[in-house]
Amino acid sequence: MTTRAIMKNIVFPLSALFIGLFSNITVMAKTVSVSSPDNKITISVNDDNQPNYQVMFNDEPVITPSALGMLFKNAHGFSDGFKITAVSKATVDSTWQLPWGERKNVVDNHNELLLTFTTDRDSANQYKVRFRAFNDGIGFRYEVPKQNGLTQVEITNELTEFSLANAKESTAWWIPARGWNRYEYVYNTTDVESVDRAHTPFTFKLPSGTHVSIHEAALIDYAAMTINQKRPGTLKADLTPWSDGSLVKTKTNFKSPWRTIQISKDAVGLLNSNLILNLNEPNKLGDVSWVEPGKYVGIWWGMHINATTWGSGEKHGATTSETMRYMDFAAEHGFDGVLVEGWNIGWDGEWFSNGDVFNFSKPYDDFDIAKVSQYGAKKGVRLIGHHETSGSVTNYRNQMSDAYALYQKHGVSQVKTGYVADGGNIKRIDENGIVKKEWHDGQFMVNEYLHSITEAAKHKISINTHEPIKATGLRRTYPNWIAREGARGQEFNAWGTPPNPPEHTAILPFTRLLAGPMDFTPGIFDMSFNGLGSESNRPQTTLAKQLALYVVLYSPIQMAADLPKNYQANMPAFQFIKDVPTDWHESIAIAGEVGDFVAFARQERDGDDWYVGSLTDENARKITLKLDFLEKGKNYQAQIYRDGDKAEWINNPYDLIIENKHVNFTDTITLPLATSGGAAIRFKALD
Repeated sequence: MTTRAIMKNIVFPLSALFIGLFSNITVMAKTVSVSSPDNKITISVNDDNQPNYQVMFNDEPVITPSALGMLFKNAHGFSDGFKITAVSKATVDSTWQLPWGERKNVVDNHNELLLTFTTDRDSANQYKVRFRAFNDGIGFRYEVPKQNGLTQVEITNELTEFSLANAKESTAWWIPARGWNRYEYVYNTTDVESVDRAHTPFTFKLPSGTHVSIHEAALIDYAAMTINQKRPGTLKADLTPWSDGSLVKTKTNFKSPWRTIQISKDAVGLLNSNLILNLNEPNKLGDVSWVEPGKYVGIWWGMHINATTWGSGEKHGATTSETMRYMDFAAEHGFDGVLVEGWNIGWDGEWFSNGDVFNFSKPYDDFDIAKVSQYGAKKGVRLIGHHETSGSVTNYRNQMSDAYALYQKHGVSQVKTGYVADGGNIKRIDENGIVKKEWHDGQFMVNEYLHSITEAAKHKISINTHEPIKATGLRRTYPNWIAREGARGQEFNAWGTPPNPPEHTAILPFTRLLAGPMDFTPGIFDMSFNGLGSESNRPQTTLAKQLALYVVLYSPIQMAADLPKNYQANMPAFQFIKDVPTDWHESIAIAGEVGDFVAFARQERDGDDWYVGSLTDENARKITLKLDFLEKGKNYQAQIYRDGDKAEWINNPYDLIIENKHVNFTDTITLPLATSGGAAIRFKALD
C-alpha cells in the first residue's frame, strides 16, 4: 500500500468540556459534523433525545434527521437519553491495489468522525458510531465495547433509519426482500413511498437529479440489512431474523457492518464509486497469486434449454466424453476452463430442497474426474468444479473438507457453489439434532457462506457463489471470493416467465453491481431455441447486446454460456468474446441513466487495449461517446461490433455489423443502438 498522507487522531473529551460550563443545569444538545475531502458531502450528528444523523450533498438534504441505535433482549438498549461524550477525528489519503478487479489502484481518501455516546445508568451505557465521509458517499457502523450488563448480546431491533424529504417525488429501483426467490426478481421502478421491504443496494434518484444508493459493507457475523418503509419517507434498517426471531447473536466487543450511502450528482457517478471496497479490511489471505481471473465454457446452458440433463441417463450432460469435447473447444479458442455441473451423486429424482441426497466426492459412473482433469491439463484447460447444496448446508459442511481436497487433488482451482432453496428454507441441523430453517441472508448463513470461502482458501480454491448472500466488498478481504450471482441471471431467459426484460441489464449496473462482481453468464447467440417473438422464454436482446454484456456487467470470471455449435456458426461475432479480458487496469463509466442505457470503458490489465460496452433498454437510441479515456499520443484500431440498421430484439436480433476505424483520444464515436440492443468495441493499440 502506498500512503500519501495520514493525519493522526484528534480526540475531544466533550464530557470534560461541558462539566464546567453546564454544572447543575441540563447540557444542551450537541451537533458534531464531518465533511468529505471535497466538502460536497457533510454528515451532522445530533444527540437531542435519540441520537440521529443527517447527510447533505451540495447543500441539498439527502438524508434528513434519522435515528441511530439498537435494542437488545434482556438488556437496556441504545435509544433515547444518550449524549455525545467524546469525539475523535482523522483523515486518510492512501492508495492500495486489488490483486484482480475492475481497476488495479484504489484511492481511499476520507475524513473520519468517531463518536462515543453515553447515558447515565450503570449498565449497557455506552456505544460508539464511526462515520467516514468520502467524495463518493458515506459509511457508518456501530462499535459496542464490553461493559456491565452487556456481554452476550441478542439484537432485537436495529433502529437505524434513512429518512428522505421528497420520497413521493423520488424514483427508486428495487427488488423485494424476504421473498421466496431470494434476490432473483425483476426490478421495480416506483416512487420511494411505494417501496415496501427492499433488498440493498437500494438506488433512488432525488427530484434534483442527485442519485443515491443505500447498501452495507463488510457483512460479517451479522444479519443482512434490508430496507423497510416505517412510514412514508422513513426507510428503516430491517435485519433478516434467525428462525427463533432473534436478529443477531453475538458478544461484546462487536462491530456492525458499515451502513453505506453512495451519492452522486448523476447516475454515472454511482458506477465509478469505490466506497464499498474501501470500507472493507485488506486482504487476509496473503499470497493470492493462485486466484486467477479468466473465461470459461460449460455444460450448463444445454441443461437449461433441456438439451441435456443434470441427472443421469441418456441425456446426462456431465459425462467424461462430453466434458472432453468441451475441453477441446475451450483449448481451440483460448478459454481457461470448463464448468461441469451434475457430475456427482444426488441429481436424480427430487433434489430441490432435498440437498441431503448430494455426495460431493462420488461421481456418477459415466464421469471420470481423474481422466477429464488429466485431459484438461494436457490441453491447458482446467476443470471448474460445482457443488449444489439445495439448501442443506449441514450436509455440505460435513463433506466440505473432503470435497475441496478431492478437487485440489485433481487441479480444480475454481468451484461454483449453489444454494437453491426457497428463501427462508435453508436447512441446518442444530447441536441437538433438530432441523431448523433459516434465511439465505440471516446471520447463520452469512457465517456459513464465509466459512466456505475460508475453507476453500486452505485448498487454494476460489469460490463463485450462486444463490448467495449479497456482495458487500469482502472480495477485498478474501480475494478467493471471486464472483457470485445474487440477481436474475441469464438462466431466466431459458425458462423464466417472464424472462428478463430489455431494461434488466440497464438497471443491474446501478443496483446489484454497485455491490460487486456478478456471474451473469452472458453470450447467448441462439435466441430462437423457444422461438423468436416477444412472448417466448428467450434472451430479450440483440446479438450485439450479448457481446456488450462482457464489458458492462463486471466479473473477473466470464462464461461463454451458449453451446459450442452456436459459436462455431458465427465465428466473426465470437471473436469479441475470445478477445475481451476479464481483469482490468481501469474501468470508467462514461454514460448512462438507470434503466435506460449505460456505457463502460475498461482498460486491460498489463496491456494497452481498451474495451467499451454499451447497451440500451427497449428503446432504440443513438449515443455519442468521447474517447478521451484513450491514452494521449496513441492511435487505436476500433474493432466495432454493433447493431445493424434493421436490428431489433423481437424479430431480428441477429443483424450485426462488424467494422473497423482508426481513432485517438480526441475523437468521438456515435453508436446506433437497436431496441434492447448494444455495441461492443475493442480499441487495439497500434503504436
